[in-house]
Amino acid sequence: MAFRSYFQSPSSTHRGGLSRDDLDSEISGTDFATYTVQIPPTPDNQSLEISASGLPRTVNDRYAPGSLFTGGQDWAAQARSKGKMVESSSLTKGSSVCQMLGCDAAAMTDENGHEIIPCGCDFKICKDCYRDAMRTADETCPGCRETYEGNEDIDDEGGGHTMQPRKALTSISLSKVERRFSLTKSSGNLTHREFDHDQWLFETKGSYGYGNVMWPTEDGKEVRGTLKDNQWKPLARDLRISAGIITPYRLLIFVRMVALGLFLTWRIRHPNEDAMWLWGMSVVCEIWFAFSWLLDQLPKLCPINRITDLEVLKKKFETPDPDNPTTKSDLPGIDVFVSTADPEKEPPLVTANTILSILAADYPVEKLSCFVSDDGGSLLTFEAMAEAASFASLWVPFCRKHNIEPRNPESYFGLKRDPYKYKVLPDFVKDRRKVKREYDEFKVRINGLADSIRRRSDAFNAHEEIKVMKQMRNRDIDDVVVEKVKAPKATWMTDGTHWPGTWTVAAPEHSRGDHASIIQVMLNPPSDEPLKAKDLSEAESLGDGRPLRTTTSNSSSMDQTDIDIRLPMLVYVSREKRPGYDHNKKAGAMNALVRASAIMANGAFILNLDCDHYIYNSKALREGMCFMMDRGGERICYVQFPQRFEGIDPSDRYANHNTVFFDVNMRALDGIQGPVYVGTGCLFRRIALYGFDPPRTEEISEGCFGRFFARRKKSSSVSSAPDERASSEDSHSMMLGEMEDEGVALIPKKFGNSNDLIDSIPVAEFEGRPIADHPSVKYGRPPGALRIPRRHLHPSIVAEAVNVISCWYEDKTEWGQRVGWIYGSVTEDVVTGYRMHNRGWRSIYCVTKRDAFRGTAPINLTDRLHQVLRWATGSVEIFFSRNNAALASSRLKLLQRIAYLNVGIYPFTSVFLIVYCFLPALSLFSGQFIVQTLNVTFLTYLLLITFTLCALAVLEIKWSGIALEEWWRNEQFWLIGGTSAHLAAVLQGLLKVLAGIEISFTLTSKSAGEDEDDEFADLYIFKWTSLMVPPITIMMVNLIGIAVAFCRTIYSSNPQWSKLIGGVFFSFWVLAHLYPFAKGLMGRRGRTPTIVFVWSGLLAISISLLWVAINPPSGSSNIGGGFQFP
Repeated sequence: MAFRSYFQSPSSTHRGGLSRDDLDSEISGTDFATYTVQIPPTPDNQSLEISASGLPRTVNDRYAPGSLFTGGQDWAAQARSKGKMVESSSLTKGSSVCQMLGCDAAAMTDENGHEIIPCGCDFKICKDCYRDAMRTADETCPGCRETYEGNEDIDDEGGGHTMQPRKALTSISLSKVERRFSLTKSSGNLTHREFDHDQWLFETKGSYGYGNVMWPTEDGKEVRGTLKDNQWKPLARDLRISAGIITPYRLLIFVRMVALGLFLTWRIRHPNEDAMWLWGMSVVCEIWFAFSWLLDQLPKLCPINRITDLEVLKKKFETPDPDNPTTKSDLPGIDVFVSTADPEKEPPLVTANTILSILAADYPVEKLSCFVSDDGGSLLTFEAMAEAASFASLWVPFCRKHNIEPRNPESYFGLKRDPYKYKVLPDFVKDRRKVKREYDEFKVRINGLADSIRRRSDAFNAHEEIKVMKQMRNRDIDDVVVEKVKAPKATWMTDGTHWPGTWTVAAPEHSRGDHASIIQVMLNPPSDEPLKAKDLSEAESLGDGRPLRTTTSNSSSMDQTDIDIRLPMLVYVSREKRPGYDHNKKAGAMNALVRASAIMANGAFILNLDCDHYIYNSKALREGMCFMMDRGGERICYVQFPQRFEGIDPSDRYANHNTVFFDVNMRALDGIQGPVYVGTGCLFRRIALYGFDPPRTEEISEGCFGRFFARRKKSSSVSSAPDERASSEDSHSMMLGEMEDEGVALIPKKFGNSNDLIDSIPVAEFEGRPIADHPSVKYGRPPGALRIPRRHLHPSIVAEAVNVISCWYEDKTEWGQRVGWIYGSVTEDVVTGYRMHNRGWRSIYCVTKRDAFRGTAPINLTDRLHQVLRWATGSVEIFFSRNNAALASSRLKLLQRIAYLNVGIYPFTSVFLIVYCFLPALSLFSGQFIVQTLNVTFLTYLLLITFTLCALAVLEIKWSGIALEEWWRNEQFWLIGGTSAHLAAVLQGLLKVLAGIEISFTLTSKSAGEDEDDEFADLYIFKWTSLMVPPITIMMVNLIGIAVAFCRTIYSSNPQWSKLIGGVFFSFWVLAHLYPFAKGLMGRRGRTPTIVFVWSGLLAISISLLWVAINPPSGSSNIGGGFQFP
């Protein structure tokens, strides 16, 4: 074969190459792709004028002997000059000279002397180079990289016979040669392979300047700028942590591992003979702490940061062209799920604001749908959603017109910064004033809905009672009987009909666990073309079926010229509930939304949000799509965003922000196989939720459907069959038409008996693929395939959606077992993400410059402890289930497996932590310590372990960006939660596993405190819970122990100050961690709760009794001689 390349820097000209004969001895039978790079002279890149006498005489001599060929990941090399090289101007190709670089032979001619140009690109080539191209370049033209048409035969010299093109040979291992050269190795399974410059740019992080490559031609003319404009660019990039930080960080982990090993070895070999029980408990606890630290620290070895490029995403999917003059988006659809269950703990106003932020998101309107799951079936939530849909017709155009951030009206109007900063439109003040007034009225209506529903229902119920009484009197029934007749206390809708969901006064078939399915389309699907109008009244006259809110005066309405007033589809869903069925809490509600949305919208991606988590960054959806639509995105199951919270007290007393978890642990997992799913703020690939495996390079023909959608056509590249996949409907028909009979029989057992749901699966899979605009995208779709209009929402479609959310639909299916959100744990989010990783998927952690989502968190101590209790209980359930990472498949990476093992094991640390927190007090009471004496060896090990821990914390702060105070708050609440909620979770988990006692958890309240003057009123509310008993006991025992030990040492004839100092030091370590807990018990300053006085009295009495017990014998010369502890 022949390998020819040309490289030139601004200061020198350089050539490098290898002839086929030079490589045949080492690379026989191996196929490489040929590439050509040209650099014409530019103002910054001038060739040297060298006389002809100084030219080398052979082709091989023209290449610099000091060249270094480098590349990346099996792609073609670039030549880097190590010495100066000259170029002759006489090598410029003439009209009858071969245009292959390094060749000066005459171009091919026929017997009449006419030039033979085998390709339409007018690339002239000699016979020898043509033969090489036919043999080694898969019959492709070196100029345009297209296959030669007609396979013209050239007479071989000397033989007179025709030379047939030879196919590429099978590739073999190049381990020996790759150590010497970096070349492009062709795949033996492909019939066409070429060097791709864009791939080279991406892999080597190189760059091409203007004129560095051969320009494409149209009608025989070069089209300069086309390559520059259409150059393939990645949508996201990885940013590695600086080596100056990550290398010492990893080294310190290793040093601390060694130090812990030596320390534990020393502790085991040097027991305390005077207090073996104290020594034994301390050693067992320390061994467990070391093991727990390893589980937590090892997954942090590979942290990573990522950034996205929204400009590239826009150019790639929303750039106008002759085929798309109206700039229709080629982005896939996204279905946003919002879940709520109790309007009392999750106020409808909070949910309505979340929905408004979704409807105003910066994403193609026709590709966005919002589904609200009301698991309580409340009319209050239903009517609040109707009010939100009405207000959205004003709020969404306002956000689009003035580029409002954030697009949650409550948060936007509550901003403390200047709202007029960076606003340039002259009517912004008027528009903002109008929208603010409308929002205030909207809030009043939402807050008054509960009373409005009650008064309406009372009126209708009274009317019904009168009606029944009249009917009975007409039948001559005794008045005494008539007076006793009472109509059911129903809940009524505004149209005068019974609410099919939960009534305010529970009744049969109208209670929380017993009501019918409800689906209401609040906002119809938008049109495919932008809808613009000057005011809202004109938009209403268009009659697209959307509820629009108008004002009393057209002159005061907002100017909406050139503003798209379309709204995304909004659907209210309340699944059916009946007695005798296990509805599986939130996981069951999410699976019902998955099925209903698949029939009504079928977005290829699903964004899951809690009702109190709103979109803070309107471009957050685009940020997530940068990963899903990038090269390799077809293997990503979900993109997890960090959770950010509002309304947290400035000191973050109870570590509500969880910054150590979200900014340290999750970033570290992103460098392995991806972060865990945390329940909200997560963009899913729908096909991954269906339980399919990710696509594999060697199984591209089967995609990610496995046996259910097997036996596809042999052509695995979407771009190779554009006519067959011109639309999602064609892909849908092809996939379903080629299923095996066995697969068809198994599908209803997996997904249920809804044909519409089953038909939607291959469509969602196809639409979720990245665009096949680059050879490296092996599993993609053709550009423009998603610009087709969506189907109309017929009543039959809604009826089928109602059918799939019935309580019996999941019977004898794999929903909750292998499909959708997984059942069997109160932390269904972690289990669902684990199942995806266990099948080989990977996830991405997307940290945006502006927070993607924001929500609320409980700042009250009791609520916070109950929240941690629920998380820890779910972890215990995971540990005792088949979802234990120890039983994972080989597709789960080692460090990822360790991280999931830690998820299931960390609550059990509470048992050892509580024992260890009591050890200082026991040491002070007994006068003994965990070691015989505080010698130098013990103190040295202790100092080394403490120093490495602090150094690791500092480096984590450096690469994660968190604050030192946040790290310390996390350490404090680790001990608070470990001695309270985690211990209770272990007990509850054991009860469920051993005795079968079901666990119930309290829904985290999203409502604020009653004190409107104090933003952090909830922080000072004291609510007694049994979870507080262990921490309070630890505090009391340690305080009493300090007092007893201090008194004993003072009155002792032989005071042992070393043991006192050791015990007091560890007691203060415990008390320092429990300080936020003690502060929470005190409540607001000046409002100390009674329970604190009770405990303080008990503490004072206990210390007094101990003091009285210290009664030194009279007449002794020593103060404390003969003291005996009672």
